[in-house]
Amino acid sequence: MNLALWIVAGLMAAVCLAGSSKMFVPKEKIAALGGTATGWVEDFSPGALKTLGAVELLAAAGLILPGALGIAPVLVPLAATGLVLLFVGALTVRLRRGERATIAGDLVYLALALFLVWGRFGPESFTG
Repeated sequence: MNLALWIVAGLMAAVCLAGSSKMFVPKEKIAALGGTATGWVEDFSPGALKTLGAVELLAAAGLILPGALGIAPVLVPLAATGLVLLFVGALTVRLRRGERATIAGDLVYLALALFLVWGRFGPESFTG
């Protein structure tokens, strides 16, 4: 189980690290990249996109570093909980915009983040 949690944490960290590019890429360039899949950026200011990118960068670090270094490992499920909230927000934005065809990825990421929360906060996490 622990190996599966580490694999999922690594995958989610990679996704978040890639998503953190919002901090450096201009809004117009993001919108032009993926057609309808990236149309949501039009609803956000450049500052809000940079904030989302920073949150994703912190999530990537929070999913891996505390557990790997053994320093405050409780931060791993807290980071995963933050990702659950982030992906619930992403789903909300997609549904409000009528982008039902593009929510599959967000649903998968939400399920993976919930798995991390359950695995790291769950009953077995405190038994050893």
